[in-house]
This record gives sequence, structure tokens and C-alpha cells, in this order.
Amino acid sequence: MNIIEKSYCRIFQAGFRFAMPALPYREPGLYESIKDLPVIMKREKCSSVLIVTDKGICRSGAIDKIISALAPAGLNIALYDGTKANPTIDNIEEGLAVYKKNRCDSLIAVGGGSSLDCAKGIGARVAYPEKSIRQMTGLLKVWRHLPLLIAVPTTSGTGSEVTVTAVITDAENRHKCTMNNFTFIPEYAILDAGMTVTLPPSLTATTGMDALTHAVEAYIGRSSTRETRRLAQDAVRLIFRNLPEAYRNGGNVESRRNMLKAAYKAGIAFSKSYVGYIHAVAHTLGGRYNIPHGLANAVLLPYFLEFYGSAVHRQLHELAIEAGICDGNESDAEGAGKFIKAVREMNRIMQIPEKFDSIKEEDIPGMAAYAAAEANPLYPVPVLLNAAELEHFYYMVMKTE
Repeated sequence: MNIIEKSYCRIFQAGFRFAMPALPYREPGLYESIKDLPVIMKREKCSSVLIVTDKGICRSGAIDKIISALAPAGLNIALYDGTKANPTIDNIEEGLAVYKKNRCDSLIAVGGGSSLDCAKGIGARVAYPEKSIRQMTGLLKVWRHLPLLIAVPTTSGTGSEVTVTAVITDAENRHKCTMNNFTFIPEYAILDAGMTVTLPPSLTATTGMDALTHAVEAYIGRSSTRETRRLAQDAVRLIFRNLPEAYRNGGNVESRRNMLKAAYKAGIAFSKSYVGYIHAVAHTLGGRYNIPHGLANAVLLPYFLEFYGSAVHRQLHELAIEAGICDGNESDAEGAGKFIKAVREMNRIMQIPEKFDSIKEEDIPGMAAYAAAEANPLYPVPVLLNAAELEHFYYMVMKTE
């Protein structure tokens, strides 16, 4: 990236960081049990609700629990369970049709980031019936209030229950597009550990590493603040102490509860300080090959941290101390090296691969261009890269025989 491009990116990022305290960021009302749903619905005077989820969540019995919990509220309950692992524009339009047919006035998103992002997209279409999702992608395009949105995460990773972001797949063009709006923050989030205990080990692993990536990218970026650094540190400490146990023993409610807290804290941190190239590249892998977002982040994380080198040594050393990996007597470079090694080891223990066999060389220039367009100038990354430079990372994670 040339000096003019770099200067533009840094000036843009500095302006956004300066403006952040004046922007309408808020946190959702927090509850710890789905049994509180009737209280919320009655307070908000809701009469018909659309539950947005996926078929896997339905098979797990989680939706039966939600419907049972809602019974005292006397609501009309509609269900959309067609959300895909990487939610598409078609998913949003299908969910919107169910919402309209049942004259809904509220949304409950149950599941991982996919269901939550799909619900945000449905809410945006309700608020802007005259606009398509493609017209609303990007930064601060949705200012009208969405219908009441309650998030019930069943994974501990995306932090979508507290973020301004929704990531939607444009299946027609085979890429992911991001929507960033303060109106996307749910009004309420229910962090019920009991809703996460049936999550399979593989999803526990990748969603947990997704949360770690959020915390790390928020911490090492150049728009971090005292608040977001504290939240990111808390998240990293919770993840290193609880993710391996949640992976080994999914029924450990305390570990599950702590992972929900970690994802929530990391979500606030990256909403205010942003993510970086790891997310931008991961979005393209999901859009092109349908690679789950958490898995893509988990694989990419150590490669980018190694590449950033001395630009992030101090920050990674600090995170290594929080994670209990070192005691602070090492140099920044040594502490950073231990942190990256620990990330790789956690991936290995949880059977997360180091590379992908789905990447095709001919797709790389296009994906790198999309990643650069998403990240620059918004993401305050430690080291700025253009599309040609980002191509390198696709080759690094591409499995070759």
C-alpha cells in the first residue's frame, strides 16, 4: 500500500475514533434465563413474535424450551427455521414473508451469529420495506428503529447479541457483505448457559475461537480505548480458562456461562474498536466456499499475528499475561511468541485444521479485493495492506498436495 493510501486510511480511522464517544452505541438489557421472556414481552406490549433460528437448533429442542417459556405471555408465535450457517439474502426475504404473514411486531433470534444476523436483516427490511438488503449493506445505512429484537445466543462466539454488525451472504455474487448500524444492537440479550450445553464440541471450539479473535483484533487495533482493552483482556482470560473445559465437557454449566460472558465482552470491545483483516479474509472464505466464520477466524488468527510481528508484540505479551501463559518477566517478543504458540496449541487440541483444501488459486485475487474493500479504510489494523498483499494469506492457509 502506498503512502497516500496509508495516510487516507489512518486519517479516516482517527476521525472515526474521535467521533465514537458521540455515536449512539448502547448495550442491550441483560437477562440470564429464558424464563424472563414473558416479562419482557408483556412490558414491550408485544402481540405476535417471529422466532428466527435454524433447523439444527429446532432439532436440539431449544425452540421447544423457548415456546414453553413464552406461554405465559399469550403471544401468537411464528417460526422461521431456514437460516443457513452463513445467512443469505434469500433467508432474510423468506423470514420477512413469515413475519408479514403473521403480522408480527417483534423478533426473537435463537442460535449462533447466523440466526442473530438473519433476524437483524429481517428487522432492517421491516424498517425499510422500500429498500433491498444490497442497498443497505455498508456503514450506517439503517437509521430507522427495527422491531423489538431479543437475542438468545446458543453459541459463545459471535457476540452478535451486543454488536452493531450483521454479516449476510450474497449467494448470487458469492461473497459476504457487512451491515454496520447502531440500530442493530438488540434491545435485550438473554445469556442463558442452559441454552448452550448441547452445542457440539466442534462448534464450541470454533465459536469460542471466534470470540477470541474478536477480543484480540479489538486489542491490537489502533482504535482501542481503555474500556475496550479492559473488556478484551477479560474476554481473553475467560476464554483461556474456560474454552478447553467447555470443549471437553459440554455439560459444565459454569464454563458455558463464562464463555457467554467472554463472547459478550469481546462483542462490545470490537463494536467500539473494530476488527481487522482476519475478519475481512474470513468473510470472503465464508462467502465463496461456505466455510463457517468461526472456523475461518480460528485458522487465520495465528498466521496474521505472526505476520504483524513487532507491531503487536507488546499487546500480545499483555494478553499472554492475562491468559496465564507467561508471568511478565519475558520480553515483549517472547511473550507474543508464547501467545501465538498457545493459540496454535488450543486449535490443535480442539482439532481445528491449519489449512483449507477448498481454496482455489484462481479465486484468490477476487477474494483479496473484497477483503481489502471491506477493511480499508475502516478497520484500524496494526499494519495496513492492500489487496495484492492480502493475497499472501490465502496462499498461507491453502492446502496443497
